[in-house]
Amino acid sequence: MNPLKILFIGDVVGSPGRKIVSQVLPRLIRRWGIGLVVCNAENAAGGSGLTLRCFEELTDAGVDVMTMGDHVYRKDEIHQVFDRTDRVLKPANFPAEAPGPDLALVEARDGTLAAVFSVLGRTFMKPVDCPFHAADRILERVGPNVRVVFVDVHAEATSDKQLLGRYLDGRVSAVLGTHTHVATADEQVLPGGTAFQSDVGMTGPHDGILGRRYDRVLSATLTMVPSHFDVATGDPRLNGALVSIDPGSGRALAIQRVNLRQEDAQRILTDAADQPSDPSAPGLSGRRP
Repeated sequence: MNPLKILFIGDVVGSPGRKIVSQVLPRLIRRWGIGLVVCNAENAAGGSGLTLRCFEELTDAGVDVMTMGDHVYRKDEIHQVFDRTDRVLKPANFPAEAPGPDLALVEARDGTLAAVFSVLGRTFMKPVDCPFHAADRILERVGPNVRVVFVDVHAEATSDKQLLGRYLDGRVSAVLGTHTHVATADEQVLPGGTAFQSDVGMTGPHDGILGRRYDRVLSATLTMVPSHFDVATGDPRLNGALVSIDPGSGRALAIQRVNLRQEDAQRILTDAADQPSDPSAPGLSGRRP
């Protein structure tokens, strides 16, 4: 049985993030043999929240499931998104009364059934339920018949994320972090077979401060005068992780960091070949199959 490849796209920020996803993802799905695409989309609309149009852009590009975080309700249109689909997820440790689904059960392109959910960290974040207990509750609902389970841990502290990875090691296929917008170099497969990375980074403009114009952020920092933190535009990149999973056991076989710059994306788009490429292709690094 061939490995199932899941591409996780890190926090998509504004129009530059959506644009590079729309440009390159359809080709990546074919070239890298991707069976499932998960994307953190909580910053997709103007840098905070998700609208119906942004949801449609990402879906049309090939995103199968979208996880959200602390900005899930920043745009009122999120309620229309929830009416449209059950594949845009609120964090599972939000209150039961909070709108939106907290678990997606989806078929990958090869027919493998996969479960996807996210949890919010608690260090330097808004007060929420325990992410460890929330993960336990979700796994009880998933049951033993679904072997491939993917978790987005949306948190500030790397220690929170590492602890959750160890806590779920051997029980889920991957625990990958979002929220800080800065990719970490600690991608690994834990001893129990769970792929882990503290943060997969940001998909959007890297010529700025976490996707925002650095002049606006710097001015507010120096003067204490509030300024609108507009989304930056320069150096768009697609950051994320590519995880190879044994669909029979649900164990991760490999994880690779994804850092596609605009020039890498252009090279992929202009390359006539459309077959799965070598795992050392531009934009990929880390542990390989």
